[in-house]
Amino acid sequence: MIFNKTKGTRLSDTYILCTSALSKARGMMFRRKPIALVFSFNCEKRRCLHMMFVFFPIDVLFLDREKRIVEIKRKFMPFTFYEPKEKSKYIVELGEGKTADSEVGDIIDF
Repeated sequence: MIFNKTKGTRLSDTYILCTSALSKARGMMFRRKPIALVFSFNCEKRRCLHMMFVFFPIDVLFLDREKRIVEIKRKFMPFTFYEPKEKSKYIVELGEGKTADSEVGDIIDF
């Protein structure tokens, strides 16, 4: 489960943890519908994202090592790119609209 501890809201009942290079490279590509993905990295860094071969918009949360939201990208559109302004250790991808109540500074648990 992905849970916003600050707001007390559930963002997703299930998720896939992406830790391997292959799972991180695939992400949402070629999927038929959005699913919840959590990308875990060894250190905080700015990581650019792309939506190549993703056919629906998604919301993205960028989290620091304490799982605090440092940046949010809502309605990330298919076949576009995004360069975050903040460093993150975790990236959470969710279906569009799932982050409506979330704000920078909120703590996320998964």
